[in-house]
Amino acid sequence: MIVTTLNDIAGTERDVEAPTWRSRRLVLAREGVGFSLHDTVLYAGTSTSMWYANHIEAVYCIGGRGELVNDETGEKHPIAPGTMYLLDGHEHHTVHAHDDLRMVCVFNPPCTGREVHDENGVYPLLTEEDPDAR
Repeated sequence: MIVTTLNDIAGTERDVEAPTWRSRRLVLAREGVGFSLHDTVLYAGTSTSMWYANHIEAVYCIGGRGELVNDETGEKHPIAPGTMYLLDGHEHHTVHAHDDLRMVCVFNPPCTGREVHDENGVYPLLTEEDPDAR
């Protein structure tokens, strides 16, 4: 059994920050459970373009308001507490955060904890065996 808190993660290698977001990675590949679980905040007033070419992501909003845009179709969806979206087709997408958006994210395959978006918005596919995974 693993029990942890966000305070336990703050300031550790599981606390990853980029210009438009901060992600606290609660469950990672090293736990060996087949998924990773992240508590992520997208900062108010920012837009983040992403494309998970190597992962499936489910996202559940628990705070704030924003908009999800499917960059492939132009379709727009409001995001508010209680909204879930599943990127089951590796869609190119952009999230516009009107407020700080607090999201619970699940990735499969699981992230190692050190992934950050590349110039295309993609997380690299790392495994625990990769020297860059930690």
